[in-house]
Amino acid sequence: MNSSAHFSSHSSVHKTAHEANHGTAQAAASASSHAAETSVVTSTTQVTSTTSRSQAIAQATASSTSPTASETQASSAKSPSDQASETQNRKADHLRVCLEDDVQFHRTSSGFERYRFTHCCLPEFNRNELDLSTTFLGKTLGAPLLISSMTGGTELAQMINYRLAAVAQQYRIAMGVGSQRVAIENPQVGSTFAVRSLAPDILLFANLGAVQLNYEYGLEECLRSVDLLQADALILHLNPLQEAVQTRGDTNFRGLLDKIAQLCRQLPVPVIAKEVGNGISAKMAQRLIEAGVSAIDVAGAGGTSWARVESERAQDPLQRRLGATFGNWGLPTADCVREIRAIAPTLPLIASGGLRDGLDVAKAIALGADLAGLALPFLQAADESEAALVALVDALIAEITTALFCTGTSTLEGLRAEGILVPI
Repeated sequence: MNSSAHFSSHSSVHKTAHEANHGTAQAAASASSHAAETSVVTSTTQVTSTTSRSQAIAQATASSTSPTASETQASSAKSPSDQASETQNRKADHLRVCLEDDVQFHRTSSGFERYRFTHCCLPEFNRNELDLSTTFLGKTLGAPLLISSMTGGTELAQMINYRLAAVAQQYRIAMGVGSQRVAIENPQVGSTFAVRSLAPDILLFANLGAVQLNYEYGLEECLRSVDLLQADALILHLNPLQEAVQTRGDTNFRGLLDKIAQLCRQLPVPVIAKEVGNGISAKMAQRLIEAGVSAIDVAGAGGTSWARVESERAQDPLQRRLGATFGNWGLPTADCVREIRAIAPTLPLIASGGLRDGLDVAKAIALGADLAGLALPFLQAADESEAALVALVDALIAEITTALFCTGTSTLEGLRAEGILVPI
């Protein structure tokens, strides 16, 4: 089903088929999230982010600093409460490692540095009249920006998600949340993801790992994830390398493509296929498109290396070595965007992975992306303050606007004209 069909059927089909099962849960989640939002938004204006982060990390990771008896057992032997606790601890670890440790790619780059724009000395239009608005999956955005999927499930994650949602609403940019598996396992942390009341108008993406479709997840869990956010689409993230390096990772990827295809037929919102930092090739993109995904986020190499992240938090020396060995594994983001666009001219396409400023965003658009996603810059700013987030978005918009102005192109689409972006 194409994206427009997904959107036209979302409210009527989803409500009719699942209102009885999910209405009570949605009402409870909405009430819970409203109370939590009031508490968190108030508290973040009273406490510095450094103090908040230190306290939140200490609380959330207290039980994960050393291996417990349950952590030495196979995942299949865990009780549901043990599994939920381990997932929540892992979420806290991910935030801590990304904010405090060097887990970026060291040798593999995003590839954008291999291109430059052709300067125009006489643009012949007023920079102040440039319009960066665009549409994606049927929604209008103020700029071609996506706050990439990052976090949820902990106190710190809630503060970060709420801050991100507020700035997304202010600037009308898109937002994704981190994997909602932790909320499926422990519904009490659902409020850490529930940002719709703070951002009623944004393009909002729910998120689950595709591999969970091989671990007893199905349509029901996907619908719960979408319902929790009142999301416009569901991201299925593809992360084989991360799972291979992660202690007790879920590595059974057999038959997943067929399950993704089935989900695309059943789910009343678009499905977005996304990597997590190792890229999607044109060949794999074609298979995903044939399976029915409505959009692709290439999430290429060059930014945060999740092999390095899992290596930093691993207890097992073998897993630590695996992460170090494969820390630079992946396809550069720029290559993924260019090659996928060549085989799929109309596919809604997101570039993410190593984008750090508005110039990278402009290059991604020029290579064929419709949206550009950033994660670490938004995470660092959200961890600092709401003001830092506003400053970041202002800078990104100014940089994109300047790239348009100094190439003499008055529209985002104009960046794709021949001779505007050239290989170095």
